Amino acid sequence: MQPSDRVMNLRQVFVTILMFGVAGLLLFMYLQAWIEEHHTVSGEKLQQQIINQDSKLPHPEELATAPKNQSVAANLNKRQTTVIMGRHSQEKATPFGEIASSLVSRLSEPQKMTKALLKQLKQVNLPTVMRPLNKSLIKDDRWKNIDEAQEKRRYFLYDFCKKYSSENRLRTHLVRMVSRIYVEDRHKILYCEVPKAGCSNWKRVLMVLNGLASSTFSISHDAVHYGKHLKKLDSYDLKGIQTRLNTYTKTIFVRDPMERLVSAFRDKFEHPNSYYHPVFGKAIIKKYRLNAREEALKTGSGVKFEEFVRYLLDSHRPVGMDIHWEQISKLCHPCLINYDFIGKFETLEEDANYFLQLIGAPADLKFPNFKDRHSSDERTNMEVVRQYLKELSGSERQLTYDFYYLDYLMFNYTMPIV
Repeated sequence: MQPSDRVMNLRQVFVTILMFGVAGLLLFMYLQAWIEEHHTVSGEKLQQQIINQDSKLPHPEELATAPKNQSVAANLNKRQTTVIMGRHSQEKATPFGEIASSLVSRLSEPQKMTKALLKQLKQVNLPTVMRPLNKSLIKDDRWKNIDEAQEKRRYFLYDFCKKYSSENRLRTHLVRMVSRIYVEDRHKILYCEVPKAGCSNWKRVLMVLNGLASSTFSISHDAVHYGKHLKKLDSYDLKGIQTRLNTYTKTIFVRDPMERLVSAFRDKFEHPNSYYHPVFGKAIIKKYRLNAREEALKTGSGVKFEEFVRYLLDSHRPVGMDIHWEQISKLCHPCLINYDFIGKFETLEEDANYFLQLIGAPADLKFPNFKDRHSSDERTNMEVVRQYLKELSGSERQLTYDFYYLDYLMFNYTMPIV
């Protein structure tokens, strides 16, 4: 064999090896691109499902930037609000599941909370037809305007809840849902207690209706809250609970979320309090105040509103929640219990006295309008609220609105401009 032939054979071998190498590299690159494309498309689909689900609700920032006189109802009407909840537990652990987990982890705590509450709405049966109010005891037209406002509230809440509920709902445990509901059997009333929305005077009214007192003015604050005179719905057996839910008149009185929050803070932290200062105040000051003085750490007195809000928004609170600032959507489950009457603190006396007419209360029983605690303090109104909100940064205000987002939506309160 000539030397030139040997060189040619080596060149052919080298070219052959090189061609196989290039082919293998191209095949590897193709497979890698196919795998990446496959995973990306699946991830994008999953992400789009989550985005689609969130997009059904107007974002709090949209509500915050709406005109001051524009209600949440107007914002809701701009979008379709039916939410189709995604399937979360049907897939085994896969890269797609990791993508979903990553996406959900990026949601803010208020958004997670709202999603969890909306998911809960699917777990009980909502009556297909809203029960009309019995107005047979209303004999004149002086309640006409209040009645019209009441019907609008009822239908707004019912329509809102219906949109967020699936057709195939399961029953949830009733006892858990009704723990804040008081019972007055004589007039067949169920009242869900919302603290800082007239609840003390409402319990006085229930005691008079039940024959436990002759006048609301003779019942002390301690007798109202610590006397254990009124029965709660969760004290009955399941049959008793269900019967009363189906036959009694159910009422709830609500309040603008920010007014309610500031009112709770002023009541519990700006006056001496043997429970809230040592239990909540000490924990809040210890975690959220830099260089706190020994006296403040010892007594828990002097909590600032900004510190209180930081505690409220903290997912790792040093002490748990309290009914005075818990969301109404969690206290009274307005989409799980079909309330017949929805009163508002802003029109408390008119709404309450109209309700007393509806249920046939004694003619001389009127809803009391006095404050039995800190009576010399100015009532918490929106002007007072604005002064407290000045202590917060813009992001803290927005997060606080987000915290009560569902309450704003359910009861058609206007979201303030941050």
